[in-house]
Formats: sequence, C-alpha cells, structure tokens
Amino acid sequence: MKKYHNLFWNIIKSIGILAGFFVLCLAIERYFEASTLVPAIMTLAVFLVSLVTDGFLYGILASLLSVLELNFAFAFPYFAFNFSIPENIISAIIMLVITIMTCTLTTQLKNQENIRVESAKEKMRGNLLRAVSHDLRTPLTTICGSSSTIVEHYDQLTKAQVIQLANGIRDDAEWLVRMVENILSITRIDSDGVQITKTSTVLEELIDSVLMKFWKRYPDQKIEVDIPDEFISIPMDAVLIEQVIINILENAMQHAAGMTKLELSVFREGQKAVFEIRDNGCGIEKDRLQNIFKDYFEMKDAPVDHQKKSMGIGLAVCASIIRAHNGTITASNRKEGGCCFRFTLDLERNEDEQL
Repeated sequence: MKKYHNLFWNIIKSIGILAGFFVLCLAIERYFEASTLVPAIMTLAVFLVSLVTDGFLYGILASLLSVLELNFAFAFPYFAFNFSIPENIISAIIMLVITIMTCTLTTQLKNQENIRVESAKEKMRGNLLRAVSHDLRTPLTTICGSSSTIVEHYDQLTKAQVIQLANGIRDDAEWLVRMVENILSITRIDSDGVQITKTSTVLEELIDSVLMKFWKRYPDQKIEVDIPDEFISIPMDAVLIEQVIINILENAMQHAAGMTKLELSVFREGQKAVFEIRDNGCGIEKDRLQNIFKDYFEMKDAPVDHQKKSMGIGLAVCASIIRAHNGTITASNRKEGGCCFRFTLDLERNEDEQL
C-alpha cells in the first residue's frame, strides 16, 4: 500500500511541476516575448522533478516530456513536432545529462539520510534497552528477595512482616506494569505509519479518571484542580492522555523534593486546550531541563542509589503521545520555585463556537 501511495504522489508531483512550468513558459512567451528563457525554465522544472521524486525514472521521463513540450510549443514549426533541427536534439541531450546528474546526487543524499536515521534509531534502541535493563533490575531483585524470604522463612515471620513484604512485592509489580505500559506506548506511537484514533472526550470525566487512578497509588497526596465550569469536549485518545497526566504527576512525586503543593489546571488559549501540572518542589536542573523529553537519559544520568527513576522514559512517552496528537509539550522552572509541565491539545472546531 505504501509503495502505491509513493508511486501516486511521485506521478502527481511530476505532472504538476511540468504542467505548471509549461503554463509559465506560455505566459512568458506571450506577454514578455522572452522565448529565450523557455529552455532554462523547463530545465529548472526537470531539476525540481528530479529533486522531489524518488529514483531516476521520474526525472528521465520529465526530461523527455519537457523536450517534447519545447519541440511542440516553442520551436518552429509551432505546435508540431520536428526532430530534424539540431538544436532540439542537443537540448534533449543536455536535459537528459542534467537529469541523470541531479537524480544521482539526490539519490545519494537520500540514502545517506536514511542511513543516518537508521543509525540514530539503532542508537536509541540500544540506549533504551540499557535504560530499561537498569530500571527493571532493582524491582525484580526486590520481588525475588521478598518472595524468597516469605517462602523460606514463613514460619519465622510475623503476620505484619509478611504483609510488609507482600506490599513491597505488590508495589514493585505495579511499578513494573507501568514501566512496561510506557515502553509499549512509546514504541507504538513512534512506529512508522501508526495513527491514533481520537474520540470526543469530556474534560471533567478525563480529570476524574486521572485523579481516581493517581490516588490509588498516592492516597495521601492532595491535588489542587482548576478546570473551566463550561462543558468542554476534546478530541483525543483518552487512555494515552490519561497516561501523560499520570506520568507527569508521578514524576513530581518521585523527583520534586520538598514539594508541599501539587496543582493541575486546564484552560483555553485560543483554539487550544492547555493543561498545566505545577509543583513547588526543587525544580529541574538546567542541563537536564533542555533534554528532559528525550527518548532516554544517557547512562551517565543513571541513579547510583538503585532507586527506580524511570530514566526519563515516562516523560519521553508523554512527548511522543502529545506529538501524535499534534500538540506541544514543555517543561520550565517556576520563579516561585518548583516546575511546570505544560501541554496543549486542539479543541474541536464546534467547541470554539460554543464557548
């Protein structure tokens, strides 16, 4: 399917460029009487076709068609083919040489770019694998150790100790589930050709679902919520956007040292719905702030205390999901202390009429 799609668009681009430049040449000859410019203009058309299409075929065909156009409409006898004139043959040879050179150059550049992209993806996969391996090792070790303790020393443990170990196993298992969900999300969203399905989602219902899931893990953490009183419906993949908000809230719980206040607000800004998650914690280091939405943190950023820090994968998931929604996401430190994560989503068109 992708092959036929590329074929279709290559043909459309070639025909469009040649037709447009042909009309331009007719206009120049008629209104400016500058027929000497016509060969140069058609040469430019052939160059553009070679530049924007794949391979050699379209450029060569464009070269041949442009020669036919010049011979038919701009050479004597007008609007009739005549290949006995040496100038026409020479023009055809020159255009063909230009086409081959241009196609060769553009093909090499495209191949180099493809190699660069594949190399970058391979590097990302390798770093992501190292990051995931580092993150998974600690909770898996804890789960194995706690379960082994319960099995081997059950008779020697008190009920409270068994419950404590079991709670630790549950917490680590839940963290592993969220980690796997993040990894699956970022790989699915970043895959070529994957399109998300947007459905109209009521803002109030979205926030209620987010808070319910967040408080299951952090029941004692208060969140100040500020959303408009008006009915607002936003086209989105609700499951993925919930994951974005929860990831950012959990990021504050894990990293915002000294935090006493956590805020979630949503407001309109033109044709956008703006989501902001703010805290009054320690803020984000400047060198890390610039790359906080990368697909991973480099291994030099890995924590040395064996705590689960997610290696930035959660925030990389957020960026990928918001990009897939054609939105923007930013992070900044607040003047009064703490940081603010902000992302935008498009409102429905009829939403602008209602509000």
